[in-house]
Amino acid sequence: MDELTLTAIKREVLGKKNRFLRRQGITPTHLFGHKVESQALQCDTVELKKILAHAGTTRLVSLRIDGEKQPKSVFVREIQRDPLSRQLFHVDFYQVRKGEKMEVDVPIVMVGEAPALKEKGRMLAHGITSLAIECLPEKVPPQIEIDISILEEFDQAIHVKDIVLDPDITIHDDPEQLVVKISEALVKEEEVVVEEEEEAVEAEEEEKAEEAPEKPEAEAALGEDK
Repeated sequence: MDELTLTAIKREVLGKKNRFLRRQGITPTHLFGHKVESQALQCDTVELKKILAHAGTTRLVSLRIDGEKQPKSVFVREIQRDPLSRQLFHVDFYQVRKGEKMEVDVPIVMVGEAPALKEKGRMLAHGITSLAIECLPEKVPPQIEIDISILEEFDQAIHVKDIVLDPDITIHDDPEQLVVKISEALVKEEEVVVEEEEEAVEAEEEEKAEEAPEKPEAEAALGEDK
């Protein structure tokens, strides 16, 4: 996997004045970490977007700060966006030390096809969507892939205890926690209501038809003469 590298410059503009940086295509960022002096930084927005698209919050990024000889190993800790335009507003980086374990939540991704889903009326019920792990920074996987092709029968499930990772990675979630399970498909509540209403209307119409009086034969004959 290729190393992700990002360049940053120490930022002197702070507070509300940061809006002027954003107008120039620059995103305010911040670097902090355990036993690390925090720094206000800024990055080119276009370059930063490319890194965020590949790194997410689980890939190491080599952050090169202008004026410093050695790059810093960081993770993206938080991404803030404008609530209306969704443009980048601010990004926080967390510096880690290689050789020092860290805790992180890694997203769970389903791969493969479950044979049990070929039966009508079945669905895939999801449990947790991320896994809490502890390991060295360079060992953090970008995602945890769960192969659901082993799910062949109804009610079959995969739990945290079934996940196999690198021996150097410690899982902190409850081993009995559900990850995914083959379950019965749920009928939408709206569909049930519609069906009940249709049945009620049909029953009412049948009841009215039964109660309606029959026309006398005389009236029927008069009607024919007209």
